[in-house]
Amino acid sequence: MNTEESTLDRIRTRPRFKMFTHLTKEEYAENLKQYMEAHKDEFSGNINKEVATIRVKTEYDNYWKPCLALRIEAEDEHTAIRGVFGPSSAVWTFFMFLYFSFSILWMTFFTMYYVEKQIKSAEYPWALSASFVMLFLILLTYIAARFGQHKGKEEMLKLRRFAEESTLQFEKKIN
Repeated sequence: MNTEESTLDRIRTRPRFKMFTHLTKEEYAENLKQYMEAHKDEFSGNINKEVATIRVKTEYDNYWKPCLALRIEAEDEHTAIRGVFGPSSAVWTFFMFLYFSFSILWMTFFTMYYVEKQIKSAEYPWALSASFVMLFLILLTYIAARFGQHKGKEEMLKLRRFAEESTLQFEKKIN
């Protein structure tokens, strides 16, 4: 049995996709605008011939509100569409900054504790406690991210449906 996997089926394990189409950049952007106009009560966003950003309209706006970012590029004689599902780039950058900062601080405090023990000093008695606080903050950041992902799950499904209905019909198989 040979099961065919479409481009958008890979989204389940990775929130990125790339597909090729026979349409030009302008034609694809126009088709997206028409689809968006037909579903204007459900979706909002900006579309031009290079980039499209699609969001689901909701009555609330949380920090992890997902969006679909589409980049339309010309590759050789084909038009490539690259899509990324996820929160806004500002939110993504903020969470990566928190992970990076807390991780560096954890390594610093743990190194201070370790060096203190090696040289039998008592200058930094708080270093081990501070390293555990940093581990707790890393865990808290992770929980906040997972909570945001959980809250945005329904919008992610709507964005996936948007991508399937507006884009998959124009996919061109390249070998």
